[in-house]
Amino acid sequence: MPEQNLPQPADIKRKCPLSVIVIGCLFAAAGAIGFVHHASEFKLHGPPQQDLISVSVIRLLAVVGAVFLFLGNNWARWLLIIWLAFHTVLSAFHSVSQVVMHSLLLGVVAYFLFRPQTSAFFCRRKNPNPD
Repeated sequence: MPEQNLPQPADIKRKCPLSVIVIGCLFAAAGAIGFVHHASEFKLHGPPQQDLISVSVIRLLAVVGAVFLFLGNNWARWLLIIWLAFHTVLSAFHSVSQVVMHSLLLGVVAYFLFRPQTSAFFCRRKNPNPD
């Protein structure tokens, strides 16, 4: 009987954990909605609006992080943690309740992105002999 070329466990594509899907969707939505909101404030005439450009880039970072989070890139989960930590610091300029909420959200997101089960999704074995 001829040997069949069955896929080995390392060849099977890893399934994206539900927690990664939910977190990625939240960041993609927050980034996209914020970007569209701030994009409506751009003025075509006049000097460049540096603050508005900075906010828009930060919003796009959330979308980029979410996309690459779905793809299993380890750096993307770090980007999103830094993004949320940055927002936690910014919330300190608003109110205590915002700091508390952002801090709790940061803790929950960090927990789910760095659990051992989720970390396995982001760990990639380098294949020295690619086909």
